[in-house]
Amino acid sequence: MKLSEIVKILRMDFASLGIEDAEITAINSLQNASGSELSYCDSEKNEKFIADSKACAVLVKKGVEVPKNIIKVECVNPHLAFAILSKYFAKPLIREPRPSAIAKSAQIAKGVYIGSNTQIGERVVICAGAYIGDDVVIGDDCVIHPGVVIYNDTIIGARCHILANAVIGSDGFGYAHRSDGTHVKIYHNGNVVLEDEVEIGANTTIDRAVFGSTIISSCTKIDNLVQIGHNCELGENCLIVSQVGLAGSTILGRNVVLGGQAGSGGHVRVGDFVQVAARGGISKDLPAGKNFAGHPIMELKEWFKLQAKIARFFKDK
Repeated sequence: MKLSEIVKILRMDFASLGIEDAEITAINSLQNASGSELSYCDSEKNEKFIADSKACAVLVKKGVEVPKNIIKVECVNPHLAFAILSKYFAKPLIREPRPSAIAKSAQIAKGVYIGSNTQIGERVVICAGAYIGDDVVIGDDCVIHPGVVIYNDTIIGARCHILANAVIGSDGFGYAHRSDGTHVKIYHNGNVVLEDEVEIGANTTIDRAVFGSTIISSCTKIDNLVQIGHNCELGENCLIVSQVGLAGSTILGRNVVLGGQAGSGGHVRVGDFVQVAARGGISKDLPAGKNFAGHPIMELKEWFKLQAKIARFFKDK
């Protein structure tokens, strides 16, 4: 799509911008955009990524500095502009039919849907009612239980177990907001990657990334009824207990344990070997090797002290 067409979709006048036209093939992040892609900067904290970006053009607010080799497209709300354009660059849900590669040793039950250009490895078992989308890769010795939905572009390693009615690779919960209070959907063009020996519990959902991948690293085990937001990255050997909710771009180190109904705000980092007690609310980065509880979150030993003080206060009443 021509940049001039993109500007027209955003209801801006291309001539008044005083910029050259270019062919845009996709939208991508500042860090990952190539020389034919459009990116955007929606906050001051992300401005530092513009200088090293390889994007062809970038959507920015007025006054933001952009290198001369990148076409500068000034707009009032770059995040909203990106959301509007994401629909035009979204990958199709149903793609051109191409043959899939299914190992002869795989066991595929009746009623399974397998999409275009999908690869299914040796000794894979897929139970009735599962949906496997287009351009999916499923490694050797995986077991896919009834009713599982695996969306397009998902990559699954070897020896993974995905339990009943889990949903892997649906769009994340992302919206931009107009000044009148209405919301604009952000279409997600990334994917989900499950590494080897991952287990996903029943009715758990793992959202695809906006760009890049949502990653569940090897040997991580996720319980039932867990929500993993877009662009999250879970390290090796994590244990995620039932009803945990991780907001977008949460990053967990290795061997992190999250108790039942614990949750995180977006864009937080949790260090290796951290344990968070049930219902803990992760609102900030957590250093490695410590135990935490509560909301606002604090070290577990401090949380126990606080509970003791509260108990004494009410006892004295």
